[in-house]
Amino acid sequence: MRTPTLTEPHAQSAEAVARALGVSPDHGLTDEDAAQRLRLHGHNRLPQAAPRGWVRRLGDQFRDFMILVLLAAAVLSGLMGDLADTIAILVILLLNAVIGVVQEWRADRAMQALRQLAVPHTRVRRDGRIAWIESGQLVPGDVVLLEAGDGVPADLRLVEAAQLRVDESALTGESATVMKHADALRAAADLPLGDRLNMAFQGTLVNQGRGTGLVVATGAHSELGRIAALMQSAGDRSTPLQQRLAAFGKRLSLVVLAICAVIFLAGVLRGEPPALMALTAISLAVAAIPEALPAVVTVLLALGARTMARHHALVRRLPAVETLGSVTTICSDKTGTLTLNRMQVEQAQTWGDLAENELWTAAALCNDAVAAPQAGGDGATWAGDPTETALVAQAEAAGLAVQDLRRQLPRQSELPFDAERKRMTTVHHDAAGGVWLAYTKGAPESVLPLCREALTARGPQPVNAAQVLDAAQAMAAQGMRVLAVARRRMDAAPAIDAVEGDLSLIGLIGLLDPPRAEARPSVAECLTAGIVPVMITGDHPATALAIARGLGIADAHSRVLTGSDLATLDDTALAGVVQDVRVYARTDPAQKIRIVRALQQRGQFVAMTGDGVNDAPALRAADIGVAMGRGGTDVAREAASLVLLDDHFATIVAAVREGRRIYDNIRKFVRYTMTSNSGEIWTLFLAPFLGLPVPLLPIHILWINLVTDGLPGLALAAEPAERDIMLRPPRPPGESVFAQGLWQHALWVGLLIGGLCLGVQAWADAQGNPHAQTLVFVVLTFTQMAHVLAIRSERESLFTLGLRSNLPLLGAVALTFVLQLAVVYVPALQSVFHTQPLSAGELGLSLVCAAVVFGAVELEKAWRRRGFARAGIAQA
Repeated sequence: MRTPTLTEPHAQSAEAVARALGVSPDHGLTDEDAAQRLRLHGHNRLPQAAPRGWVRRLGDQFRDFMILVLLAAAVLSGLMGDLADTIAILVILLLNAVIGVVQEWRADRAMQALRQLAVPHTRVRRDGRIAWIESGQLVPGDVVLLEAGDGVPADLRLVEAAQLRVDESALTGESATVMKHADALRAAADLPLGDRLNMAFQGTLVNQGRGTGLVVATGAHSELGRIAALMQSAGDRSTPLQQRLAAFGKRLSLVVLAICAVIFLAGVLRGEPPALMALTAISLAVAAIPEALPAVVTVLLALGARTMARHHALVRRLPAVETLGSVTTICSDKTGTLTLNRMQVEQAQTWGDLAENELWTAAALCNDAVAAPQAGGDGATWAGDPTETALVAQAEAAGLAVQDLRRQLPRQSELPFDAERKRMTTVHHDAAGGVWLAYTKGAPESVLPLCREALTARGPQPVNAAQVLDAAQAMAAQGMRVLAVARRRMDAAPAIDAVEGDLSLIGLIGLLDPPRAEARPSVAECLTAGIVPVMITGDHPATALAIARGLGIADAHSRVLTGSDLATLDDTALAGVVQDVRVYARTDPAQKIRIVRALQQRGQFVAMTGDGVNDAPALRAADIGVAMGRGGTDVAREAASLVLLDDHFATIVAAVREGRRIYDNIRKFVRYTMTSNSGEIWTLFLAPFLGLPVPLLPIHILWINLVTDGLPGLALAAEPAERDIMLRPPRPPGESVFAQGLWQHALWVGLLIGGLCLGVQAWADAQGNPHAQTLVFVVLTFTQMAHVLAIRSERESLFTLGLRSNLPLLGAVALTFVLQLAVVYVPALQSVFHTQPLSAGELGLSLVCAAVVFGAVELEKAWRRRGFARAGIAQA
């Protein structure tokens, strides 16, 4: 039976909504019921544009203006009686289109794989247990648990709300967060979404507090789904690199068209047939204009992003792939990223036996860790913030039955932890004792000012704040996170806003989160690569400094800048010291943004890590925001460009290394393509001015464009990282892809290739050799294959790299050689391509020309290596 559609659930009580949905909020749906509802209602996904079919993909390949012109030229050639050329051109164009479709399909598959990795998860109650499920599996009637930092996964009717504030700006446009409650609303008819205070809507974000809600609408039936159904897909935005390459391609197109016009006129003036020269000029334009360059870069970026995902770094925004190589500073959180995120209690200090028992009672009650039954049925495991679970584990180790204690002293109200207050408070009712108890825990400097006394062996005594702070400092100096715990007893239920005052200090707890084993070598690798790691944490300054020194981020002379220190510095003063500070402690969200902007003001390219709601503004302000995928919040992930699936600092460094490799390979592809096009242009452009006949037929140009720009070029994406990739300084973010001599290389190597082609043509013509055109055809292909092997590295020799280090490229080059020999020596293809079989000497001459290009590029790299050695730049 289909779950009934609820009308105006905000106007009904939570109990009535639960009855209508056939679910108990305390137990949740059974797995069987959830599976049945999923079949009936479908997945919780927003409407998406229908995928493009193969026919449409293939048709799109023929929408380019130059391709249409060439099609018209092929038809014209057929009308003139040259059917062989017409068929050959059409076949090559079809092969080009198929390659384009396959490239697009591979890019789509890569991006789909990334979307699957990015599937959000939601905490639900099913069969009386807490479970994490994919948000797409939610069904009406599911019981969803919300806490600060979560994205709301479906439309919910709240049944519980504790200081729950939700940012609904994405849905309503109102910037102010909304305080939620669970009561039924009287005004039901046409109530605006912003006034439905007992509802939480899909696509909104929890900023504060916690809550429980019943799913009343999913996917297309949610409020966000209705909006999405009205919108048309805007498509993906081009990356900055794609935009630069597209702009370059347009400028180059004008130059190439001008050259083609000169070639046409020169050929006609020499007495060549106008139809042949028109077809030659058009074919050269199609081959020389890199109209597919931005699309190929998309494929390389998408495949690179997929590779990064296999290394636990999920790219949410494709530009992050190309910009990772520019990172100069990594501002990293400490907990879970540089450390294991497995807190354990190392030390506790109280001033009496009674206080010690009360300390663990407070630690268990002022705590949001939740119990989940173990698979065997005996005992429970604890889930939640690592600090919270460590405190509960220690309370149990001290002999407390935590779950029984929570039933005896149920939580009545709370003030959740936030970054400004740096503490949390819960209020409990002791029915047996007839008193109300408030427990507060947080940073010592935040809790101590609220304490009027301390619990000691002699009873309550005035607080010696200096002594307590000295004890906290001693713990922090050992790398511990220090919490102060306090209590307040009251005869009547307190006003929650006034409960944090007149407290009795119970004691201090020191917890330790050990550094990750891989963090220190990753920090060292950053420093070698010219990247400065900076720690920004909410921990005590001494704790932060101790961990930073152990990891190599800071040294014995490093200073710590605290949030209070930052408050005394204006932006100009902060920009003056930010270059020298490696550790920030006790910072708030606004201060994190100030740090990022101060670094950017000093010319730094900043990556910022974060996991909480309070980190989201800084993640957006940074050049690259890096969110935690396992322990992070939905808010942080939405704000970030990169998500770490394992939350390790080492993964950031691996992502930077991979980003540099991808950008290097894009440059290699651009270098290869532009040089190949340059060689073809010079060959055809200079021939008439040297008194030589047209060196290539249109079919030759199209064939070269097909076999040389296809597999060999794309195989460069598989090129492994160069050995010195993390020994170089970061790439300036504004640097052009043609910088560092790339355009000069394309020009002079293109001239060399063109000169060799024209040289063998002139030699053959002087000898009366009828193979001149076939020789140019083969030399142009062979030299491009030699060039692609030589540019696998901008500095290292191919003999150092080894042929087997990129087997896809080696296979692509070998296949291209075989195909080129086939069109020269297979009789059936000779008539199609107007080729003649070369003698062994002529084939050897073609290989010598290829060797000349290879040797020239290797000499250029040797010259570059000597230049770097003289400059004192390290080589791997």
